[in-house]
Amino acid sequence: MSDLESLLDEAKELLPDLVELRRAIHAEPELGLELPKTRAKLLERLEALPLEIETHKQSSAVVATLRGAKPGRSILLRADMDALPVLEESGLPFASKTPGAMHACGHDAHTAMLVGAARLLAARRAELRGSVVFMFQPGEEGFAGARIMLEEGLLEREPKVDAAFALHVAPEFKPGMIATRGGTLLASADVFEVTVRGKGGHASMPHLCRDPIPAACAIVPALQTFLTRSIAATDPAVITVTMLRAGTTNNVIPETATLTGTIRAHSEAAREKAHEGVHQVADGVARAHGVEAEVQLLPGYPVTVNDGDFDCFVQGVARELLGARSVVELPAPFMGAEDFSYVLQQVTGSMAVIGMRPPGSDAPAPCHSNRMKIDEAGMAHGAALHAAVALRFLAR
Repeated sequence: MSDLESLLDEAKELLPDLVELRRAIHAEPELGLELPKTRAKLLERLEALPLEIETHKQSSAVVATLRGAKPGRSILLRADMDALPVLEESGLPFASKTPGAMHACGHDAHTAMLVGAARLLAARRAELRGSVVFMFQPGEEGFAGARIMLEEGLLEREPKVDAAFALHVAPEFKPGMIATRGGTLLASADVFEVTVRGKGGHASMPHLCRDPIPAACAIVPALQTFLTRSIAATDPAVITVTMLRAGTTNNVIPETATLTGTIRAHSEAAREKAHEGVHQVADGVARAHGVEAEVQLLPGYPVTVNDGDFDCFVQGVARELLGARSVVELPAPFMGAEDFSYVLQQVTGSMAVIGMRPPGSDAPAPCHSNRMKIDEAGMAHGAALHAAVALRFLAR
């Protein structure tokens, strides 16, 4: 039996404790950067381990460092802890007790898996060469918690981090399956708002008004046409209008109409072209309708780019731990976004997806669904893979 096989066996022994922690966090989800209940549960599980614990001031972030008995390099392992503003309808016995909040993206499992990895690695401290930095971050769902932790000096402290790794659950993939790729893994994500300004008046006399609503409606398909004619299909971008707001009653033409949505891209070049296109399309269509358009862009998370060599290393560790057929190299990136991208901009590393399809489900609810579920047994694989990546990296 190899050391990684024994690691997986130990992770399976820890599974009941990981399930208990995950369910406790799931039942009391918290949003954004302030997660006092979640952090308290986390610290309670970490206090018995030989870790140096730091709590951040601008958020509920926790950094725990395990220093091995021998000097060496350092690797960062990351888990996010926040929930989504979703009303849970999963039917689980440990479903959210907080109205309008739910762990619909698996961050409860991410936290539990990383606690499991901390326990596995702490048990090997005497043979560990180097250090492991456990990054427990809040605010991944739109609050840029990772960026805030970096601004607070996460990568400037000792030990200096040489590499970084993270896992994300995927209910669509079979349990024990690891999916990743070198290069772009996830898209950038920005928010745009277009305010179309016209001249209001009576609905019976539109010729005396400058109606912003037809212009707003025309902007939506024009954005889609622009994408297909200006950005290569091999370097895709997606513009999605998710809200259109206008008017107050049925017999008044309003002064303004507002479009809101997201821009996603797989490269910074496509991202920049999409930004320029929203401005050009909104202004041009508005002028054709005799109205004005004002565009506001709120930059979000950058493209998540895995280092090719490090990702190849992770795939090798995963095959050794879980078997050759358990690792899938993704043919293309996802269009979702992640603030772990900020870490990967500064440190060599990668992110991988771990399968957790719930038992008996051929069409499982995806992440961000109010019915999202996972196979909790898969958390043993995640905890073991975190630990295995750290052990193999530090031993190289």
